[in-house]
Amino acid sequence: MAVETEVGKPELKPWPALWALVIGFFMILVDSTIVSVATPAILAELGTDVGSVVWVTSAYLLAYAVPLLITGRLGDRFGPKNLYLTGLVVFTLASVWCGLTTSVEMLIVARIFQGFGASMMTPQTMAVITRIFPANERGRAMSLWGAVAGVATLVGPILGGVLVDGLGWEWIFFVNAPVGVIAFVLAVRLVPDLPTNQHRFDWLGVALITIGLFCLVFGIQEGQQYDWGRITGPISVWSLIIAGLIVIGLFLFWQYRNPREPLLPLSLFRDRNFSLANIAITTIGFSITAMTFPLMLYAQSVRGLSPTRAALLLVPMAVISGALAPFVGGLTDKVHPRYLAGLGLLCFPVSLVWLAQVMTPQAHVWELLLPIGLLGVANGFMWAPIGSTATRNLPMHQAGAGAGIYNTTRQVGAVLGSAGIAVLMEARLAVELPAADAGADEFGGHLPAQFHDGFSAAMAQSLYLPALVLVAGLAAALWFERPQHMRKTVS
Repeated sequence: MAVETEVGKPELKPWPALWALVIGFFMILVDSTIVSVATPAILAELGTDVGSVVWVTSAYLLAYAVPLLITGRLGDRFGPKNLYLTGLVVFTLASVWCGLTTSVEMLIVARIFQGFGASMMTPQTMAVITRIFPANERGRAMSLWGAVAGVATLVGPILGGVLVDGLGWEWIFFVNAPVGVIAFVLAVRLVPDLPTNQHRFDWLGVALITIGLFCLVFGIQEGQQYDWGRITGPISVWSLIIAGLIVIGLFLFWQYRNPREPLLPLSLFRDRNFSLANIAITTIGFSITAMTFPLMLYAQSVRGLSPTRAALLLVPMAVISGALAPFVGGLTDKVHPRYLAGLGLLCFPVSLVWLAQVMTPQAHVWELLLPIGLLGVANGFMWAPIGSTATRNLPMHQAGAGAGIYNTTRQVGAVLGSAGIAVLMEARLAVELPAADAGADEFGGHLPAQFHDGFSAAMAQSLYLPALVLVAGLAAALWFERPQHMRKTVS
């Protein structure tokens, strides 16, 4: 099936438009992981606990993920440029609000608004790529998008460490203000106004998926705190989780039966590569979010590293990922995606298992940097091939919907990764450090030496969860079909 395109119009300048969009995209992805390195500082200054601080990330990711299905469609209806600019304003203002908060509860509320702004921006970046680049060049364009996505999630902790040490944790949010202004000016000048399409909006679907995901994530993340028992009255942790799964099932059923225009066009999943790419990116979102919490807590609480020095452990990952991005981008339009994505999704779990083996109180820094470097290889080979494979065959009138689905699955994976790793860390700490009455809640700074072995073991064991989840992503990537434009070339 030939893919429609909107290229060929003299007013369209694809590459300047893409560069303008990825600045804002970079900023919102940095905020997905930047809080992890500031966790001990927020714990100490706001007088809260690990579970509440993890909600600072989970609330952002949840508010980011849920609206993506409809914000992609809104971009089709009102124009991707208009939705992107609106979301950028909301995100930037909410970032300033985050930095001004004085309680963890208000910080969580501000992060919800920040996530909503991010949800308006993200689908528009992929939709514009799909609409202004032809299929045989979309891989190079997506390699830039993928490189930004990969590097941003790694730069987040590094930038966070520098800001926390130098200026305070509030500045991990204040820094978004000038970047947001620059991104807005560039987008106004360089991003084209594209034709719009009429869409109906499935508000029942929005309500169902919002309720379902909230119940599921809240139940998973708060389970350990309530000892997997009752939260209040007849409401228990397990009843929330089961209710969330049931409501999500109702959402899928409604999408199948909706006679008008469903929020989630299930017909897109008839494309095998689109379906498999969504599975793969979900596992990546889960694992990248999940791995940063135990690594940063280990580095600061056991190794006694400052936030900046702890974050600098990720430099090999960011450098290698960024260096590989142009190379992989050049291969994305020529090489079968299962080989490129498969290599990345093989290196990722191997590196996490390797890292878990060396995360001990006595480990030398170079022993940690080797598996972290392999994480960079994994990121360099994952993002562009999977992103381009997901979007290559999307019809133009469903570009926003497809981009919304893809980014939703990635963010849902990140939400579940944040919730799942919080539960596992607390559970392993309860086993490895039974003498510590408050569990993880008191570990906001450097630990006494008698706790080092147990805390290190708990954090290392937590890394096995994202490694296991990535096996499903690897299996999905190995089933990718050869893209249609490559079949024509071969024939």
